Amino acid sequence: MIADLTHVNSRRSRPSIPGMSWFAFIPGSNMIESAHGIVLRARRFAETSLIVNWLTPACGRLSTIAKGALRPKSPFRGKLDLFYEADISFARSRRSELHTLREVSVIDVHGPLRHELGYLRQAAYGAALIEQITETETPLPAIFGLMRGFLEAVPLTAPQPQAVFAWELKLLNELGLKPDLRRSPLTPGTRQIAAALTSNEWTMVGRLKLSEAQATELRQFLQGFMAFHLGRIPKGRSAVLQ
Repeated sequence: MIADLTHVNSRRSRPSIPGMSWFAFIPGSNMIESAHGIVLRARRFAETSLIVNWLTPACGRLSTIAKGALRPKSPFRGKLDLFYEADISFARSRRSELHTLREVSVIDVHGPLRHELGYLRQAAYGAALIEQITETETPLPAIFGLMRGFLEAVPLTAPQPQAVFAWELKLLNELGLKPDLRRSPLTPGTRQIAAALTSNEWTMVGRLKLSEAQATELRQFLQGFMAFHLGRIPKGRSAVLQ
């Protein structure tokens, strides 16, 4: 975890549960908290700052402002790219859901995602789906674990729809919206593949082979299912499934 917090009251110890947030109060300032997270989105704010949206296990989706992050000598320089995984500390705002980022210690940059544009598109679709279906600052430990697994699984093979289908099915399952495949209009072979994509470990997803007809069938089924239960689907789904 991030160590440069010597001013924090030493009598309050950090929790021993991995990924859980810890906090301390500094007299005269906002509460300082720590979390483990993945960057879902980063966008420029003013001339030199960034607004960074995180997915964390304990705090859920979290928005922070990294003041001066774009300055040449900023301590945030090179630490706040898409899908970077890091330990962070931030000062919690008392007036809004935009908190001030204080420190970042990068754990994993998920570098293989940058070897192929198709990988980044799939990861971005996954992030957009999370942003659509979850509330801010609500603990999301299971969804965080799914997202991390998804980011690791995507670059294991050439870009293919299996990873996206597995992401959608696993996420629906976690939300309590698992499709009843036995009553679905899917053909028996496609039902079997959908069941495997839902239950198999991420490392096994890329080994499942779909025919073009099965991929089309599953794409259309999940499109309709998610539109009905989630209201809408993030833009870009068609592109990542090509």
